Amino acid sequence: MALTRKGIATRQRIVEGAAEQIREQGVFAVRLEDVMACTATSKSQLFHYFPGGKDDLLLAVARHEADRVIEDQQPELGSLTSWAAWEQWREKVLARYRTQGGACPLHTALAQLGGATDATRTVAGELLGRWQQQIAAGIRAMQGTGEIAPSMDADREAAALLAGIQGGVLILMTTGASLHLEAALDAGLTRLRAAGHQDN
Repeated sequence: MALTRKGIATRQRIVEGAAEQIREQGVFAVRLEDVMACTATSKSQLFHYFPGGKDDLLLAVARHEADRVIEDQQPELGSLTSWAAWEQWREKVLARYRTQGGACPLHTALAQLGGATDATRTVAGELLGRWQQQIAAGIRAMQGTGEIAPSMDADREAAALLAGIQGGVLILMTTGASLHLEAALDAGLTRLRAAGHQDN
């Protein structure tokens, strides 16, 4: 369905409103009526943009929140060209998830959609793929300046670092404690630094 500029803006307003409702009330408490009220949207408008109702809207919210995960780490994530930049990125990741706590519209929307469906796999896969690519690009940039060993597999190291981050985020969402996320980031960065020293 091709949308006009106004249509795109209306759809985005609905998605952002739904995401805000999920943050405040939790996904199970949010009703389409609540979303319509907070976004000044009629029922016909909502179903025009989201024919599948709540499931379609939740999938759109999940995509929106996946984009935000990457956007909230910029410009640091896209400029991992010095150890100072890596440390700034580390601080930004920690700050984002400490602030968010257990209220994650992305995770709750995906969970409400039924877990591992084709749609949720696609959203999660796109997010993790983009995130991993940017971490790997940072590792390669540091390899280019001799700060990280050229023998290190950038893609594999980025995957390991991202896996640690996601595990830390899951524990933070469950317990409210950021210790594991902080430890995962620190261990990953220490490994990258150590690899550079080994080749010197």
